[in-house]
Amino acid sequence: MAGAALKSRLMDEATMQRTLTRIAHEVMEQGDTANLTLVGIRRRGVPLARRLAEIIARFEGIQVPVGEVDISLYRDDLTELTDLPQASSVSLPLPVKGRTVVLVDDVIFTGRTARAAMEAVLRQGRAGAIRLAVLIDRGHRELPIRPDFIGKNIPTSRSERVAVHVREIDGENCVLLYGL
Repeated sequence: MAGAALKSRLMDEATMQRTLTRIAHEVMEQGDTANLTLVGIRRRGVPLARRLAEIIARFEGIQVPVGEVDISLYRDDLTELTDLPQASSVSLPLPVKGRTVVLVDDVIFTGRTARAAMEAVLRQGRAGAIRLAVLIDRGHRELPIRPDFIGKNIPTSRSERVAVHVREIDGENCVLLYGL
């Protein structure tokens, strides 16, 4: 992260795996896994959703469908992110009507990404329920959105940054905290 210094390693690979296993168990405890769809929010939410599906498959013996959503066109803070937005896409393995959809993201901050992802899923149909699972909740919400499943709460200042690294994208599994 340009201009920011590494302050601490919040999670190593083993801690991430234990945390994802706990989240998967919490999702399973909510009920009907046969009616469940996991939807990863690009980028790092997608591999996390796939890992949750693998964990659920080990314990429940069922393959939970996994989709993904790219919310770039739905972001209401888009002008702060880029001048040339990428086209958004939603890739769902099944229609969402009546299903429990668990959105999966790496970090929740202001809540704007989660809101945009919910809007993108709702455009696909009326889900029975939409839940939110995040690996890290760093606080500073600007919208009244609260995750249903949280790996770890990390109180941060606005000047700090949380970076989740996943092997599929970054070559390693860890969570880092950066600051000025």
